[in-house]
Amino acid sequence: MPRRILLVDSDAGELGELGRVFEQASPSCRLETVTDGRMLLAQLRASDHDVDLVLVDEDLGDGERDGLALLAEVRAVDPDVPVVLVAAQGDVDRARRAIEAGASDFLVRGDQLGQRVSTQLRKVRRLVRLLDQNRALRQADRAPHRIVGSSRAVAELKALIARVAPVPRPVLVLGERGPGKERVARAIHAASGRRGAFVVVNCAAFSETLLESELFGHERGAFTGADHLRRGKFELASGGTLFLDEIGNMSLAFQQKILRVVEYARVLRVGGADEVAVDVRIVAATNADLQALMRGGAFLRDLYDRLAFEVLRVAPLRERPQDIGALAAHFMEAFMHEVPELAGKRLSDEALALLADYPFPGNVRELKTIIERAVYRDTTFELTPEDVGPLRSASADGPGGAGGSASSSSGFKAKVDAYEKQLIDEALADAGGNQAAAARALELSYHQFRYYLKKHSSG
Repeated sequence: MPRRILLVDSDAGELGELGRVFEQASPSCRLETVTDGRMLLAQLRASDHDVDLVLVDEDLGDGERDGLALLAEVRAVDPDVPVVLVAAQGDVDRARRAIEAGASDFLVRGDQLGQRVSTQLRKVRRLVRLLDQNRALRQADRAPHRIVGSSRAVAELKALIARVAPVPRPVLVLGERGPGKERVARAIHAASGRRGAFVVVNCAAFSETLLESELFGHERGAFTGADHLRRGKFELASGGTLFLDEIGNMSLAFQQKILRVVEYARVLRVGGADEVAVDVRIVAATNADLQALMRGGAFLRDLYDRLAFEVLRVAPLRERPQDIGALAAHFMEAFMHEVPELAGKRLSDEALALLADYPFPGNVRELKTIIERAVYRDTTFELTPEDVGPLRSASADGPGGAGGSASSSSGFKAKVDAYEKQLIDEALADAGGNQAAAARALELSYHQFRYYLKKHSSG
């Protein structure tokens, strides 16, 4: 995929040599030159975020702005696009000011560039690698199956997706049931640049005989009822990505067949004599403990080593409660888009706080079901704790279920309430009464913090 680079220079010939360095670093770089800041900003506004890098001459000479001033305007239009300032002479202080202003890097042109082309080439090659990661991250974030959330776990996951997406190697996604492993696989595919299909196979949904036909296909007459040739999912995903969910459910014999495809990129249809070449990116996922399975001899070490080129762990929702609000809003918006007559509803602060307290054993999948059911059933425009009422009993029951006595439940609740109030009071005291700062310290949204503040009458 070509990398689109905009060069901004009042003298179109000045950056020509630097342009040649970029082309030498990567033939896929597509350089476009504009002569002033107005043209650059117009291009960025019209680009729909498809500009991968902006090179700006520090001294534009257009009578309106210098490179540092233009940098601030670029950031306002597209906060994510990397901007590199280019100067006629090296100066540590100028480079420092450029980086502090938000520049991604600082390059030198003119005679010094000619004298130090090998040094600049190494720097440019590093920039080109960063461009690939930045493009992958931005594409994954705009994809329909983007990863939603602002927690540290989600930020780290997005960074890993951006890093691994352009590399045509298998990826192993680990996590409990329901945290969004397939969504991660779709984000990897969306950011990879692969133009083929994204194909999903749940390996636990088929018997081994049916799974072989599903993945590898079969020739006509291969077995009773095989009255025509059928291409398997490996072939259908050629040029794209095959998501193998529940990879830990395969027998050792079947794992050997998958291993051969991973190693040689060829499949043999059931009843076939000749192998078929495939170009497939495999993303495998499981909620099983593969390390324990390998120790017990139930999973092939060789297959694990091939699939685990990069291992991504999707954290359960209980480990990132700060993502619940964004996920709930995302699911509400998506469901109301599907059913327009339900549009206009919102989640109350009290309902959001109740959701934030719930451990979600079913993870993101359970949250999605709860939100959609509440939106469908509610007859008002604001979802209240009563609309997500089943959570209240589930939270009160806790891991032991509904069998506890009323007195023990009451005692537990009283202790939880007292601890909540203590946390709120201490956070407010530490923050000097600043509620926003106290909310951040507790990793709560401001609305969630206000709910607990009101609940315990702390101020």
